[in-house]
Amino acid sequence: MQELFVEGGKRLCGELTIQGSKNGVLPVLAATILCAGECVVENCPHLSDVEASVAILRHLGCCTRRDGGALVVDTTHMDRGEVPDALMREMRSSVIFLGAILARQGEATLSYPGGCELGPRPIDLHLAALRALGAEIEERGGVLRCKAKVLTAAELVLPLPSVGATENAILAACGAEGTTVIYNAAREPEIAELQDFLNAMGADVRGAGSSIVTVAGKRALHGGTHRVIADRIVAATYLCAAAACGGDVRLSGVEPRQLSTVTGALAEAGCQVESADSAVTLRSAAPIRAIRPVRTAPYPGFPTDAQPALMAALLKSAGSTVFVENIFENRYRHVDELARMGADVRVAGRVAVVSGVEALHGASVKCTDLRGGAALVLAGLQAEGVTRVTRLEHIDRGYESIERDLAALGAAIARRET
Repeated sequence: MQELFVEGGKRLCGELTIQGSKNGVLPVLAATILCAGECVVENCPHLSDVEASVAILRHLGCCTRRDGGALVVDTTHMDRGEVPDALMREMRSSVIFLGAILARQGEATLSYPGGCELGPRPIDLHLAALRALGAEIEERGGVLRCKAKVLTAAELVLPLPSVGATENAILAACGAEGTTVIYNAAREPEIAELQDFLNAMGADVRGAGSSIVTVAGKRALHGGTHRVIADRIVAATYLCAAAACGGDVRLSGVEPRQLSTVTGALAEAGCQVESADSAVTLRSAAPIRAIRPVRTAPYPGFPTDAQPALMAALLKSAGSTVFVENIFENRYRHVDELARMGADVRVAGRVAVVSGVEALHGASVKCTDLRGGAALVLAGLQAEGVTRVTRLEHIDRGYESIERDLAALGAAIARRET
C-alpha cells in the first residue's frame, strides 16, 4: 500500500507548469472513435482515469501508444461496441463513450459507470438526449443496450446544464443526420475543448462556452491533433495550498479567466493575486481570513471540484466561512477526516461552516474521493507534525503526481510503500 507522508509548516515558493486537464482529456479520448484514423492528443496527463479510458479504447479495438507527453490513438480497426462492466466501473466519466460508440457503430452496450461516491449522479439526462436523437435504449440489470439504425438531428433542451450530458449529446449528434441544437448546454471550458478537437477532425460544432450549441452531423471526420488545456482544478488546488501555507507561487500554462472565482475568493481572504496571459501568481502571508459564503454552481460559478481545496485553505483562517454545495450532496465526506486533524467544520445537509482554528495536528487520514483527498493533503501541509494520507488511488485519478508538484514548491511530502 502506498501512503503520502506530509510534514507541515513549510512555506511554498516557486513556479509550476500545470498538467493537462483530466476533465478535458476524457471526452477528447472518447471523441477519437468518431473517426477511423489516427489522433494525437498532446499534453495528455498520466492519470489512472486516462489509463481507464485507454483500456476501454483498446477493448473496442483501437491501438494506443505514448509518444513523450502525447497519447496517439489509432481507431482505424475499432470493431466492438460493448464495454464490459469491469472497465465501466473504473470511472464515472466512462459513460461519455456511449454517445461516441453509438455514432460510430450504431449500437452500444455498457453498464452503469463507477467513480467517486459523491451522491446520485444520474445519467438520465444522457439517455434522454440520445433517445431524442433516435436511439432505442433498453435498461436491464444495470446494463444499457442502445441501438440506432439512423440518428436524426433534434432540438435538445437539457433540464440542467450537465457537463456529461452535453458532451454525450455533442458526440452522438456528430453522427446524426441534420443539425442538432442543444439548449441549456453546460458552459465549462472542457465543452469548448471538445468542440475544438471535433472541429480539428472535420466536424462542425459551434457555440461551446454559451448555453446553445449546434452540431451539424454526418460530416466526414478524420484524424487530428489536439493539445489538452491545463487542469484548472489542479491549478486551484495549488493556489489554495500556497494561500494556506504562505509563500509566493507562480502557475504557468493556465487560463486565468477559468480560475477567476477561485482567485477572487483567495484575494478576499487576503492573498495578493496577479494574472498574466497564461499564468497566475499568488502571494500569501498566512494565516488568511474568512470570506463571504461560497456557493458552488455550474461554470462560470464557483466549481464544486475546487470547494474542498478552498475549505482546506480556510481551516486556520481568522473567522468563519459558510459553504453551500449545490452540485453534489455528498461533497463533504472528507470532513470527518479533517476533524481528526483538529479542524472545526460543522455540516448540516448541503451547508458546511468552517471556523478557523489556531493549529492543526498531524494524523493518519484516509482519502474518501478525488478532491477530498487533495483537501487532506492541503490540511497536512498546515499541520504540526506528520500527516499520513492513505487510499491514494482516489488522488491519482486526477493529479499526475501531487507529491512531485508540491515538493517542487518546497513542501515536505513523499510517497512511500508501507
